[in-house]
Amino acid sequence: MAREGVAVVTGASRGIGAACAEALAEAGWPVRVNYRADEAGAREVVARIEAAGGRAAAVRADVADPEALQRLLAPGEEGPVVVLVNNAGLRRDGLAPQLGDEDWEQVIDVNLGAVFRATRAALPAMLRARFGRVINIASVVGPQANAGQANYAASKAGVIGFTKTVAVEVARRGVTVNAVCPGLIETALTAEILGGDLEQRIPARRVGTPHDVAACVRFLASEEASYVTGTTLTVDGGLSA
Repeated sequence: MAREGVAVVTGASRGIGAACAEALAEAGWPVRVNYRADEAGAREVVARIEAAGGRAAAVRADVADPEALQRLLAPGEEGPVVVLVNNAGLRRDGLAPQLGDEDWEQVIDVNLGAVFRATRAALPAMLRARFGRVINIASVVGPQANAGQANYAASKAGVIGFTKTVAVEVARRGVTVNAVCPGLIETALTAEILGGDLEQRIPARRVGTPHDVAACVRFLASEEASYVTGTTLTVDGGLSA
């Protein structure tokens, strides 16, 4: 990685976000490890990156706060933000007839609204640099139904549509925009459903790891992925095949 600039991973204090931050640091990027509340977790991620010879800083910002996002994505000593991984997400599960307005609005705002606002804030610097990588963490639940997650599914389907449209808008300036759709990945967010019927339906016969997802993110952020844009990369062990 020879380009000037920094990578930002939202929601990076644990799970998929932490693995993405470590993978990008290993690829040579200085990384801003974003967190909202888990400062200890974010600092642990930074410590692992630094122990491996990388560069990282923990940066607190609530992705639902537009002003906080602007500060998170502002240029710094490392240069402008040229890699953005929109990973922060929220679940408030429930069958549609029982979902309250707040559960709907919070999930849509964090999972989709924040992706829009963060991307909007990051794109001007990328367009000026004629290089940029926006990688949005969606979910197989976006294109495939999962009862009890109408709000989550709507938000992730929206992320996929948003990804495709923005990719077309900025492709001429060397900026790529892609989505990654994880399936069942072993994280704190999925702990209560591991070992159930869903796991038995995975053709690969195993649950995915955050590193499985991070490897794809690392590729999409690379020079080698410069002709890959507007696509959705599914990482689910064949679950949705």
